[in-house]
Amino acid sequence: MDRARLAYVTAVVVGAGTAVVLVWLWWTRKKQERVPTKWRKVGELSDLIAFPVKSLGAARMTEMECTQLGLKSGWLRDRTLMVIDLDGQFVSGRQLPRMVQVSPSMSGSILTLKAPGMMAVSVDLAHLRGKGFRAAVWGQAVPACDCGEEPARWLSRFLLQEDTGLRLVYYPLDRPAREVRTKNKAFPLTITADTGAYPDATSYSLINEASINDLNTRLEEPVTPQHFRANFVVKGAEPLEEDTWDWVKIGNAVFRNVKPCTRCIFTTVDPETGKKNPKIEPLKTLKGYRQIQDPDIQPYTGDSPVMGIHLGLRSPVSVVRLGDPIFVNVPEEESPVSSPP
Repeated sequence: MDRARLAYVTAVVVGAGTAVVLVWLWWTRKKQERVPTKWRKVGELSDLIAFPVKSLGAARMTEMECTQLGLKSGWLRDRTLMVIDLDGQFVSGRQLPRMVQVSPSMSGSILTLKAPGMMAVSVDLAHLRGKGFRAAVWGQAVPACDCGEEPARWLSRFLLQEDTGLRLVYYPLDRPAREVRTKNKAFPLTITADTGAYPDATSYSLINEASINDLNTRLEEPVTPQHFRANFVVKGAEPLEEDTWDWVKIGNAVFRNVKPCTRCIFTTVDPETGKKNPKIEPLKTLKGYRQIQDPDIQPYTGDSPVMGIHLGLRSPVSVVRLGDPIFVNVPEEESPVSSPP
């Protein structure tokens, strides 16, 4: 066989091999993403929480829509507003723990912020006039629309005791626009559709009451699920069993457990007082027994402990309600303990 024909045959063989590999990868991924049909009940939804403004106070709800961007109830959406500095970098409760004392609420399209010692301030999100621009969350560019001078001055005065220094921005899209962060690519189930508006990692997170109770047996001063700022709180499950969950069904909304929630200094901020725990708890205790040991993943997570799980929505828009049963999938080789209707 001459050299030209040999090169052609080799190219065909290599190309066919590559095609087989690509088809295999596609089929493996498709099989991984196939929604299960067998489920077992693990508990129920005991709290449903949205954070309209990243790092500010919570909005506790009785029902919300689950959308690709995150929890939604009319104009109230999870983490679609954010405080930034004058360089466009996001600001969080890690640097300014008093942020948790700011209480957001929505009435139609009007956002109102309240804080101790401050007159309330309101802004109509339907009539923002600022030009769109790019802000930054963990070094990634995100679309933003400025909310104007009044909330900017209000936040600066409460958090910095200055007339300027902070801005409030709003996410103008109805879909995620960020790629998965490099450090989160260690968890291959996380996809671009999971990155939300302004959350650190994904559009949804879940915490287990029993895991918090287990943590509290190791602490001098107990903490609450609110220290961990998750959207979903489950009761009735076993401590730490959420680590092993794959697919999660809340009401009719189906999610994938895409990665564990790594925890940082924000967990030490009391959600009521806005003060950091002087003993760096519960973070210090969590580091003693909840660090990832997998040598392939640990370089991406460092010494950050984990508590709770990040979820990616894998069903059409669905409504979840307080008290909804929570199911996890049963592997195909096992029989279901119970099945949702």
